[in-house]
Amino acid sequence: MSLTLTVDGPRWRHHLLSTVSANPGIVPVAKGNGYGLTIGRLARRAQWLDDHAEETGSPVDLLAVGTYSELEQAASRFDGDLLVLTPWRPFGVALEVPEALGGRVVHTVSRLADLTALLAREPRARYVLEQLTSMRRHGMTRRELQESADVIRRERLRPPVGVAQHLPLNSASHYGEASRLVNDVVASGLETRTVFVSHLTLDELARLRGAYADFTFRPRIGTELWLGDRAALQVRATVLDVHEVERGDVFGYRARSAPKHGHIVVVSGGTAHGIGLEAPTGDQSLKARAATLARGGLDAVGFVRSPFSIDGKLRLFAEPPHMQASMLFVPSGARVPAVGEEIAVRVRYTATGFDRIVVT
Repeated sequence: MSLTLTVDGPRWRHHLLSTVSANPGIVPVAKGNGYGLTIGRLARRAQWLDDHAEETGSPVDLLAVGTYSELEQAASRFDGDLLVLTPWRPFGVALEVPEALGGRVVHTVSRLADLTALLAREPRARYVLEQLTSMRRHGMTRRELQESADVIRRERLRPPVGVAQHLPLNSASHYGEASRLVNDVVASGLETRTVFVSHLTLDELARLRGAYADFTFRPRIGTELWLGDRAALQVRATVLDVHEVERGDVFGYRARSAPKHGHIVVVSGGTAHGIGLEAPTGDQSLKARAATLARGGLDAVGFVRSPFSIDGKLRLFAEPPHMQASMLFVPSGARVPAVGEEIAVRVRYTATGFDRIVVT
């Protein structure tokens, strides 16, 4: 009676090992809701991948988390170091890292003022300097990187363990930008030859390694690693109740009327799980825009397609999803699932929480 994610264990583990083998120096990313799998589970799996380093040829000695608040979930399940992707700031939870954990943390620094503040507070702190990419979210410009290098040398501060590039997703090729950013590192005179990169293809990484043989490139990978083989993941909801309705029958919180003869099917999974809370996709194609208009039209007349599928067909919400359950409308003539039956659900894993996760 729950929203359940079932993972084909052998297939998923094979994919994880293959991905690590193809990406030497990989830094797995476990953040947010753990891509639907939870941060704790991913941290344990990262440890498992490190234990299989002889098989993959690539040790997993560093795990990336999104925020300082996520450190605790990973630290007890992964033995290596922990890279915090959110830049350090001189306030909030960044100042509350337990002393026992401090030696394992690698901070991300995106401003010169924060670099001096961090090292004044923790002279032995380890950190990476984030470069400003075309994402324009966090990071240092070429001039700021140079200024940081000057301050590090002049003040004899601890040098960074590397620099970080967070590149956007929707570009045909990142090689040109990544190459320019590496040149900025060379020009700055920083005492590091390690670059942490995100969203580069295997071909782009190979080209960078060939062009900058004295550099080490470490790909930070989340979605491609944990969710790269979607066929290994299956989400199911349980049918909790079924009610036959005639046209005009009233149902639900909002006392809606049935549009015609059919059945109200109540299934597990609601807003508490992320069902019906759609995150923007960023897809700007004509097809995506047309789909948005179509959904808006359905909503205007009281029908919204749900992510719940019966016999391969997505069924409509009878009304907006409840906190832990949803009501679907199944029209007359379509097969009505039995109470206790499980039906498929299409979800966005990064925005969904599951009652049960079963790894076979």
